[in-house]
Amino acid sequence: MSDKIYTLVINGKPQGPFTLAELKENRVKPDSFVRKPGMDDYKEAHEFAEIRAFLGINKQYTAPQYFAGFDLRLLANAIDWFMIFGIVAFLELMIALTFNDRATTLITIISGFVLLPILKFFYNIYMENAQQATFGKKMMGIKVTDMRGLKPTLQEIFVRNISKSISTITFFFGYFYLFLNKKQQTLHDKMANTLVIKDRLV
Repeated sequence: MSDKIYTLVINGKPQGPFTLAELKENRVKPDSFVRKPGMDDYKEAHEFAEIRAFLGINKQYTAPQYFAGFDLRLLANAIDWFMIFGIVAFLELMIALTFNDRATTLITIISGFVLLPILKFFYNIYMENAQQATFGKKMMGIKVTDMRGLKPTLQEIFVRNISKSISTITFFFGYFYLFLNKKQQTLHDKMANTLVIKDRLV
């Protein structure tokens, strides 16, 4: 079977077919349009794994354009806190009704308040790692990404969430820091090299 399978757009006109070596001879660029048999439309050269490997080019990504503002983040966070608080309050109520003891109820309430930020921390990490967004963020149509707009690593997500303590103890300056940069990164986003984006400007 011939390996001349690549049609390349040169000066606005499709030419070929070419082999990988011939693509290189024609100085194919990462954003050159290429098509293989069976494809409905052209793709950019960097989208083909074999072309990237043969030519030693990197896959390119479209940089995020729309960033989540303070209002969307605040509402998403409020939803998440409300949800977690509701679950903890319900469990505390069940324990109080079961044991019907004032001391047990008091200990349960205090334990609940201590556990709330811990639960929120692990909830954020789990949801952002699994789906790039907590339920609150999903409702607001926003998600956490790396600087290329791709899914962040677990390490980046962990750093992002542990760094929220710094954003908080600086009298919440870390959260308002998003007003000082075009990508609307909070201080913990900056430390983790993450973004919070929305898909479109609506």
